[in-house]
Amino acid sequence: MGCCSCFGFTRRRKPLVRPTPGFNNCLSQEPLLDGDLDYEDDCSYNDDVTSTGNRDENEEQSPGHGDENEAQSRAKRSEEILRFRLENGLICRQFPVKETNKLVRTEDENGNKMVNEYVREYKIGSGSYGKVVLYRSSVDGKHYAIKAFHKSHLLKQRVAPFETAMTDVLREVLIMKMLDHPNIVNLIEVINDPETDRFYMVLEYVEGKWDCEGTGPPSGLGENTARKYLRDIVSGLMYLHAHNIIHGDIKPDNLMVTGKGTVKIGDFSVSQVFEDDNDDLRRSPGTPVFTAPECCIGVTYRGKAADTWAVGVTLYCMVVGQFPFLGETLQDTYDKIVNGPLVLPNDMNPQLKNLLEGLLCKDPTERLTLDAVAEHSWVIGDSGPIPQYLCWCKRKRLAEESNGNKDDDSGITHTN
Repeated sequence: MGCCSCFGFTRRRKPLVRPTPGFNNCLSQEPLLDGDLDYEDDCSYNDDVTSTGNRDENEEQSPGHGDENEAQSRAKRSEEILRFRLENGLICRQFPVKETNKLVRTEDENGNKMVNEYVREYKIGSGSYGKVVLYRSSVDGKHYAIKAFHKSHLLKQRVAPFETAMTDVLREVLIMKMLDHPNIVNLIEVINDPETDRFYMVLEYVEGKWDCEGTGPPSGLGENTARKYLRDIVSGLMYLHAHNIIHGDIKPDNLMVTGKGTVKIGDFSVSQVFEDDNDDLRRSPGTPVFTAPECCIGVTYRGKAADTWAVGVTLYCMVVGQFPFLGETLQDTYDKIVNGPLVLPNDMNPQLKNLLEGLLCKDPTERLTLDAVAEHSWVIGDSGPIPQYLCWCKRKRLAEESNGNKDDDSGITHTN
């Protein structure tokens, strides 16, 4: 079963239920793609503190999250930056996302529903925005996870003073059109027929699951598995930050694990984009229990540092099996994040303890950077440094520079 937070679904506030030992044993590919509205989920602690909330609500619950004009300006800037990059070919993909403007809904010879070439198999999850269904392509035979939406429904749902749910979905699509990395969920195709109310995102299907059972002590994954997962998370997040993208909601529910144990980051519904290294933000629309201290108390905060804090909370959950700062109420949780001490097991590996203390440093200026995390002795372990991924835009730029050097060597003069 999936967490109902991942499609933006937020329940009314109620007393928190503390997580039981055995962190997210029920996590699979479902939570990342969508949440499930079924309250009888085995993961019983999905509440306001552990769910991605409505951004208006978050602004009221946590101080210092900006005024309406700045919120509108930031959303508009992200969209403008994304559209400029797309229109000018400034994307990090060798092959662009397929754009399909014609929707044909039929059935195959066995009576299974079809969307264009895709044959429906079964629903993965559902939430307030739409649903996710597993499909098989009749062309290549591969499985895909397809997010399905009703545009009219998205346009009616207001998630911020100047934004609807459609704003979130379209921004997520624009961001995913930019990206191509082995540790990020890949967007394959967008189906948007202007003649219909339906809208589809065709995503790669991750067949594996986050399996905590039997991999370590009852309370966590075990160091080796946690290290492997963390290396993938850091690699994917470093790629995002290098492309001036702040994820904004790093947490286990938004991480999928393939059958071969590769972690992929997904759910970019609250992500933001920047033109340069100025990653100042005023709002924290992510999940409260993963929120950095500066997001709770300051007028502005740095997005990359906040993402890094969320990585620390995720690592803590992986190895300890519970949240480092969790109160009985939302405000109590924020108070613990800001003022509560970090409690680590006495028998924890000293290197791991040092890493967690660096990641969960309450002062963002003293917090470990992702570059420092990648070079940390515990992260390196016996595997060596995290491999540097040479992405498509870097390869293209290096090729252009190489060709330019060849031209210079041949005596050709370049003018701007």
